[in-house]
Amino acid sequence: MTSLHHQKEEKANKKESPELIGTFISVMMLGLFILASWFGVYALFVMR
Repeated sequence: MTSLHHQKEEKANKKESPELIGTFISVMMLGLFILASWFGVYALFVMR
């Protein structure tokens, strides 16, 4: 009985937590863009 109750709680918790993998990928892409922009500006500064 306890294991059945535990399985139901796990399924309920999985439904309540949203899938955030898309958000994580978007944030990582934005971070890479900002980082690349900073290196690009730094490269322009060093060239002059």
